[in-house]
Amino acid sequence: MSFKEFPDADDVPHYAILSHVWQEDEVLFHDMRSLDEARKKQGFSKISGCCAESIIDGCAWVWIDTCCIDKTSSSELSEAINSMYAWYSKSEVCYAYLYDVPAGDPCAEHRSSFRKSRWFTRGWTLQELIAPKEMVFLARDWSFLGMRKDLVDTICDITRVDRDLLLGFAKKLSIAQRMSWAAQRVTTRVEDKAYSLMGLFGIQMPTIYGEGKQAFIRLQQEIMRRFQDHSIFAWTFTPKNDEPSPNGFLAPSSACFKDNSTIPIPYDDFVQMFDISHPLPEHSVTNYGIRIQLPLKPIEGREGEYLAALACRDQATSKNCFLVLRRIKGTVDQYSREILRYMEYESSEASKFTAQIVYLSDHEQLLGAETYNISKDELR
Repeated sequence: MSFKEFPDADDVPHYAILSHVWQEDEVLFHDMRSLDEARKKQGFSKISGCCAESIIDGCAWVWIDTCCIDKTSSSELSEAINSMYAWYSKSEVCYAYLYDVPAGDPCAEHRSSFRKSRWFTRGWTLQELIAPKEMVFLARDWSFLGMRKDLVDTICDITRVDRDLLLGFAKKLSIAQRMSWAAQRVTTRVEDKAYSLMGLFGIQMPTIYGEGKQAFIRLQQEIMRRFQDHSIFAWTFTPKNDEPSPNGFLAPSSACFKDNSTIPIPYDDFVQMFDISHPLPEHSVTNYGIRIQLPLKPIEGREGEYLAALACRDQATSKNCFLVLRRIKGTVDQYSREILRYMEYESSEASKFTAQIVYLSDHEQLLGAETYNISKDELR
């Protein structure tokens, strides 16, 4: 066994790659300086098991995150995180090692260990599930459980990830749909909830451990710069106990997209629906908030509150997405987000909307402790 770095990404030989859940006593980058010492660690069994599988499949090289990234170097770690999706997609085969699944497990059965594996709950393994061309699932003793393509229906049932995507077919999926796959996944570091999603959106950005939940806000801002997809704004928040609802315009976490099936409305159709005479399809992030053109309608009986139409709808019900906005006092055209509504589109009501350029605050505002409740009748 040898350890080698390939500085030129275009000169990397065929390789296999490992996907797994980190455990205690993993072999790290600095441990590989002495293979004799590395072999003493419990985690070395993963390295030897992965290498044995790759030899069978005709790959002379393997990449394993635990020992192939120097995590003491912040620059190398950031580069690796930004490159991770590409590294998995370029591999010949990915081995998904499930340490908590026994040999011969009936994967498709509802009470199987496969369905309950921690591998399906971790943030990083989402991109590792989607990116590779070929994926093999292996039990704790490295015995064969099945190919991704053969287990696809069970995997879709567990993860809600699009079936065609897992089978390798190109598929245009909304931002909200992709976010929904990560809604219930967990990471050790809060920042990794954002960093583990960068590859799914083709985003690259600096990693700043210590920034906390701001990482997810930065991710959404980068996504907005790349995509014209209003479904990123179609999130909901379920408070726990007395937790206050966020009124920033961007979601505080991917959990806000749980079970979300919102898809974009073609912008030309959106323009016609609300008779927008001078459409401005782009939106941008400014130091005053998110600058965007939206059709707005004042809500009767609620001073300073408006109903705003988004260019997206729920795929399951075909209902359109609307946001209740509140003008922030002491500002010029700056609004906070109050609540998301899915409502039937009515052409008679659409004529009451006026397209306006507004600034949507992507920061929490101190709006007081007023209880917010609004009925559908008040939105008409």
